[in-house]
Amino acid sequence: MTPATLRMLTHIVTFGLLVAGVTAQSSDWKTVVQSRLPLYGHRNWIVVADSAFPVYAEPGIETIAVDDDLPTVLDYVAKAISSSRHVRATVFLDKELDFLDGRDYPGASELKQRIMAAFTKDQVKSIRHSDVLSRIDKAGKVFRILFIKTTTTIPYTSVYMRLECGYMSDQIDRNIKAAMSNAEHHASK
Repeated sequence: MTPATLRMLTHIVTFGLLVAGVTAQSSDWKTVVQSRLPLYGHRNWIVVADSAFPVYAEPGIETIAVDDDLPTVLDYVAKAISSSRHVRATVFLDKELDFLDGRDYPGASELKQRIMAAFTKDQVKSIRHSDVLSRIDKAGKVFRILFIKTTTTIPYTSVYMRLECGYMSDQIDRNIKAAMSNAEHHASK
């Protein structure tokens, strides 16, 4: 058996376990990220979450708990995605994070700065927590999602990364769709 075939079989077996929504404590979370990322593509999600984030019952949503803080995990995941050729991330943050009072949660503003430093400004969108959860709920019915629960105990700090095609920009995709629409419009005349 070739090394490539062995790697593929490992990915297939690992992915098969995900169908059951396997949830675990993982001290080797970097290996989990590295094994999932080649399988994931457009419309999959990776979420780096605070420690109170719930585990989902949906079988396509995998949750692992790690013994590291959110900035450590996020830095690794963001770098893994950005060094990938096939995917890039659109990042969603909870809008509520903008309204956390530092007196209630010391370190919240510093944590937000560290989160923002992991991405370019145009990658990040702030939306209400309930809205991002609706997107996750909908996506989790069809696409695989990996949640990585960290030890961080500041609310609304979870970082939701929806994966997009890494070798096509949103503008190119809009241009293709506009050309198709234009061609269909001319064909119907």
